Amino acid sequence: MATVTDPVEASRRAGPRSISTQYTIGRDKILYGGLLALTAIAYLWGLSKNGYANEYYAAAVQAGSTSWKAWFFGSFDSSSFITVDKTPAALWVMGLSGRIFGFNTWSMLVPEALMGVASVGFVYVSVRRWFSANAGLLAGAILALTPVAVLMFRFNNPDALLVLLLAAGAWAVTRAIDSTSHAARWMMLAGALVGFGFLTKMLQAFLVLPAFGLAYLIAGKPQLGKRLVHSVLALVAMIVSAGWWIAIVELMPASARPYIGGSQNNSILELTLGYNGLGRLSGNETGSVGGGGGGNGGGMGWGGATGLQRLFSGEFGSQIAWLLPAALLATIVLVVAAGKAPRTDKTRAFAILWGGWLVVTGLTFSYMQGIIHSYYMIALAPAIGALIGAAMAVLWRRRAEWLPRATLAGGILLTAGFSFSLLNATPSWHPWVRWIVLISGVAGAGALMLLPELKLHRTAARRAGVFAGALLVVSALTGPTAYSVATINAAHTGALPSAGPSGAGGMGGGPGGGGMGRFGTPPGQNGGTTGGTTGNGTTGNGTTGPPGTGNGTTGTQGNGTTGRGMGTGGVGGFLGGGGISGVSSELVTLLQNGSKGYTWAAAAVTANGAAPLQIASGEPIMAIGGFNGTDPAPSLAEFKELVAQGKVHYFIGGGSGMMGGRDGSSSEIATWVAANFQSQTVGSTTVYDLTTSTTS
Repeated sequence: MATVTDPVEASRRAGPRSISTQYTIGRDKILYGGLLALTAIAYLWGLSKNGYANEYYAAAVQAGSTSWKAWFFGSFDSSSFITVDKTPAALWVMGLSGRIFGFNTWSMLVPEALMGVASVGFVYVSVRRWFSANAGLLAGAILALTPVAVLMFRFNNPDALLVLLLAAGAWAVTRAIDSTSHAARWMMLAGALVGFGFLTKMLQAFLVLPAFGLAYLIAGKPQLGKRLVHSVLALVAMIVSAGWWIAIVELMPASARPYIGGSQNNSILELTLGYNGLGRLSGNETGSVGGGGGGNGGGMGWGGATGLQRLFSGEFGSQIAWLLPAALLATIVLVVAAGKAPRTDKTRAFAILWGGWLVVTGLTFSYMQGIIHSYYMIALAPAIGALIGAAMAVLWRRRAEWLPRATLAGGILLTAGFSFSLLNATPSWHPWVRWIVLISGVAGAGALMLLPELKLHRTAARRAGVFAGALLVVSALTGPTAYSVATINAAHTGALPSAGPSGAGGMGGGPGGGGMGRFGTPPGQNGGTTGGTTGNGTTGNGTTGPPGTGNGTTGTQGNGTTGRGMGTGGVGGFLGGGGISGVSSELVTLLQNGSKGYTWAAAAVTANGAAPLQIASGEPIMAIGGFNGTDPAPSLAEFKELVAQGKVHYFIGGGSGMMGGRDGSSSEIATWVAANFQSQTVGSTTVYDLTTSTTS
């Protein structure tokens, strides 16, 4: 097959006369600015409806906005008892915003939205540099309109910052490949950005390393020896940018810092390699609440069965798969188009860089057996946009030839058909949308194939080409745009948010966060909360409370699995998400008035129990057992000592939170408190005053 000349080199060789006939810089900048402005409007529109989003992270942001120690370590509470189960870079950004503007929904979520705008910008400039402004606009628009991207850039999980850092890293690699004298600097910048990605979401950031490294080693301009040295320098920069915080935490005495949430031995290295690292691949996650489809007896856990089909259907398909088949086809197109071009060919380098990102990350998500949630798929969105934008430019430039034209038409038919099937999963939700997608796709593909045969006048042919291109864009983007609009119009809270309309995709589908019913009850609520109408069951699960707590009730088993009622959550949801609304004003007053002179106003089992209380009262609440109650912090002996020292005023009863609350130190503490302290009901919540023992 004939080799396609590198777009950048072709324009340079064509000279100033040819360049002047293309779109002006002013026009490109206006459209680029318009893309960013529209993205900002979409991501900021009605942002407050998401409330505190994931209350687990919101509580940590609140803590960091009042305590520098909590900010640095990523502590859940301002008294720094335990950290969240992630490295804290995302919390640093939101915490600083809270420091400057005060802690509230807007100060927490606006930085996330701006990260989305910046991510779109980096994808645009990366694609435009080697292809065209129009290709960059298409790539940026695809990222901006991907449903899971719209969801997570309006949420407070770490994924928004991770995507921004990795998109910026890919841009830095692009600059390194272009450069001769400053290639080392650009590669070091790329390494540093990936390193900070590690400080955002640990090992997931490293999934792009094979693509980044190979792209530069193959296509970089310097000699091989220098390229190897530059790659080593990039690796060193990555280790330094990721390792400085890890080294401080590991070398600091445990007594001088908070317990490392998510670990079983108070070690950030164990958290990195275990629960939040290799354990996610194997499913062997000590302290976890259950993984994917393979690591826990082969059952259907979060994420369903492993395999290539995972990303194309169910809860994952509606989040990311709209253009995923087209992106895979685009990768092949770019590789074939490069043909036997020189080693430094940018079309091939682009395919390695972004295609490698897509394939490695996609395969990892497809086969990982540990915990995986559909919102993780945002990590694929930049690569999908970049690949389609670039391939579209290559094929459109050669649309007069039969094979490129047929490939482009086939790609849009594939996309239209796949989008139709995804939209068909919600047949009662605006059924006309799927027909627009299908009809415009068929019409656009047909027009594209027929236009060269019509022998139109040059002006008419140009207009017809624009019309055919518009049909292709409408067909490709209508489905994800519709789901994105539905995402913006709905409130999303809780630990398992999901984009699109209600019922769009299995577990976690639908507005309001979706996800699994509680494994227990947050403060002020009774067990057995009714779930929503979508998901794999109809009734959420409560758990029998510890002896004497008085508020635990046995929920109804859902879907044949004890402890797993599936639905769209209720008030409080799974690990927060509206849980603050279940905290009574009487309880807030009690905590605020009773916090003076105490390190923690109260203690509650799991972050699910502690987060709503902390956010509502503004006082530090000890999350016993950490995220899901399985962390051995504190032990019963340690908790007794804290109580004896007068550091904890109240204990919040009313359920054992998550799975970990039924066993280990969390359960032991709840049982000890119930047996030794008098309870009272505040609002609808059982509260124990730890300063008054019934056995004294």
